[in-house]
Amino acid sequence: MASCYYACFQTTVSKHFNPIIYAYRTQMKPLIAGITYSHKLVIPSSKTVPALYPESEEFLAMPEVFATGFLVGFLEWACIKAVNPYIDWPRQQTVGTHINVSHQAATPPGLEVTANVELLEVDGRRLVFSVEAHDGVELISKGSHERFIIDKEKFDVKVNAKKPTDSSK
Repeated sequence: MASCYYACFQTTVSKHFNPIIYAYRTQMKPLIAGITYSHKLVIPSSKTVPALYPESEEFLAMPEVFATGFLVGFLEWACIKAVNPYIDWPRQQTVGTHINVSHQAATPPGLEVTANVELLEVDGRRLVFSVEAHDGVELISKGSHERFIIDKEKFDVKVNAKKPTDSSK
């Protein structure tokens, strides 16, 4: 009976994921709105605009400041760290599906940036966060970010099916 329960529960999770029921059944902490997390990073030169696309002469000519592309990744990283204790990581993971942030101030290498994130909404597998970042001098970013909880194995199967086949062999 236990194996049937587990198999049935797994099918239910993939179609109608309820993080509170899942947490109860797995003895994990429930994933609910209100979770906060702060993440820090001292900005190295490798996270500046010229390093974003080193094959681009336009990027190479730009100022050496924290790149928006790396800022987005840093905010995503903070959101991931916020929810990992509440999901069955690494089997379950989260992927970004929407981001709406400002990048309102330049940050040179050497400054420590702090990302503060808060989980605002849990709607099945969809997670909505408030995000902001500060470089110790001023607010550099503010906005929202959406992520979805995935089953890594199932996700990889779908992604691998999209890969081009080598027709030259």
